[in-house]
Amino acid sequence: MEENERTDALAARKTFKRPSASRDPFQDHGKLPPQATDLEEAVLGALMLEKDAVAAVIDMLVPEVFYKESHQAIFEAITMLFHNNEPVDILTVTNTLRQNGKLELAGGPFYITQLTSRIASSANIEFHVGILKQKFLQRELIKISTETIRKSFEDSTDVFDLLDETESNLFSISENNLRKKAQLMPELVHKVLNQIDNARKNDGVSSGVPSGFMDLDKLTGGWQRSDLIIVAARPGMGKTAFTLSMARNIAVEAKKAVAFFSLEMTADQLVARLVASESELSASAIRRGQLQNFEWEQLNARISKLITAPIYIDDTPSLSIFELRAKCRRLKAQYDIDMVMIDYIQLMTGGGDKKGGSGNREQEISTISRSLKSLAKELNIPVIALSQLNRSVETRSTAQGSKKPQLSDLRESGAIEQDADLVLFIYRPEYYKIMEDEEGNSTEGKAQIIIAKHRNGATDEVWLQFISRFARFQDLQGLGIEGMGLQLSPNNSFDQPMNNTVIMQSRLNSMDDDVDLGSPGF
Repeated sequence: MEENERTDALAARKTFKRPSASRDPFQDHGKLPPQATDLEEAVLGALMLEKDAVAAVIDMLVPEVFYKESHQAIFEAITMLFHNNEPVDILTVTNTLRQNGKLELAGGPFYITQLTSRIASSANIEFHVGILKQKFLQRELIKISTETIRKSFEDSTDVFDLLDETESNLFSISENNLRKKAQLMPELVHKVLNQIDNARKNDGVSSGVPSGFMDLDKLTGGWQRSDLIIVAARPGMGKTAFTLSMARNIAVEAKKAVAFFSLEMTADQLVARLVASESELSASAIRRGQLQNFEWEQLNARISKLITAPIYIDDTPSLSIFELRAKCRRLKAQYDIDMVMIDYIQLMTGGGDKKGGSGNREQEISTISRSLKSLAKELNIPVIALSQLNRSVETRSTAQGSKKPQLSDLRESGAIEQDADLVLFIYRPEYYKIMEDEEGNSTEGKAQIIIAKHRNGATDEVWLQFISRFARFQDLQGLGIEGMGLQLSPNNSFDQPMNNTVIMQSRLNSMDDDVDLGSPGF
């Protein structure tokens, strides 16, 4: 008797299976997964009934949209026939399933024949497919949420890796399933005419987000929505200063919201730069608080515009592309940002694929570059990303024009050039002790913005003024004594401030190595 009980216990232990980690998530809720099998039958029947139905919805469906495994097999057969340019009907689908060894899985010939008897036409097939996709998205969201909950209870889980994985899975659902349809010409033409009319109202200067630099805006029409703009230069050329000057112009003058992601400098350092640039006071004196009374008045008067400027700075180090996308979506939802700036792309990480290795750095940069372009299109705003140039610029001779950056100088990946709508180079001849340009004009205090690639316009070069002591870029027009904030005193000296402004030598550029202190003018 005891022997029989022991044998039964062993048998029961063998038949008992511990639930696996990848079990069906719907079992935990005691509910059936979201589904609409009757509509699945109607859609499959319509696809086999009318040939136009397949072309109408084939790009909206994947086999996983169908809940029943038999329906997935049938749709796979329909897809195979469509791609091979073969007719789709009851006989061809049945024959394909038989060749694939899935005819019994699909329910047999009789079940396939029954599918076409459920409907009379494919008139409402797109509406039916829309419902099926909603049910599919519900099932996917439940799976992702359940897996996230399960991993959240495990002590060995890295919460930040889990957050990246979850965001990536959710983004993948929307990216792969919520695709836009082709737009009709009347709608597109009307949209373009509105853009042309807006450009006319702006005197043709800027149809996009203005940079605040007149000649640059005339050439580009402003930064256009969904564009990826790469601003590249060697260290010391003033990449951060250039984008900060633009961020100030866009937020203060154009009243548009800017998100600035700094992976190199802290938010405090960036704001200190903006304050010193806006107030035209010594950055070192500002840091030490050693300002005279009139300088305090000047500081308070000048920075009032900055205080209310819609600039949102995020200084998260080693930012991954998944984190960036999530942050940008939140900022877009909360503050309706009009532009994103990233300083700089080589400090970003691809994130995500850590188990199998992230591959080489060039592939990672390519992934980041493509993701930035995708982000610009998703949010429908321009994205500016700074990039380093390789050392080939430094190895070239100092002959006229030889130090100018080229597209081949972009560091680590040719994908940056491929994905970008615009590629801008910052070139300051003065940095290389080149004091005259090709026409013999002085290059002192000047910077050349070279548009090396312009997908929707011409390539050209624009000169800007670079005021080194304030690390600020501005237009060349209107400079001279008045443009520098000075006026002549009766004895022709520069010791009298204009509007309580005093120009002092600044060590602002010592805040980071973006601008070389050893170059002329510092």
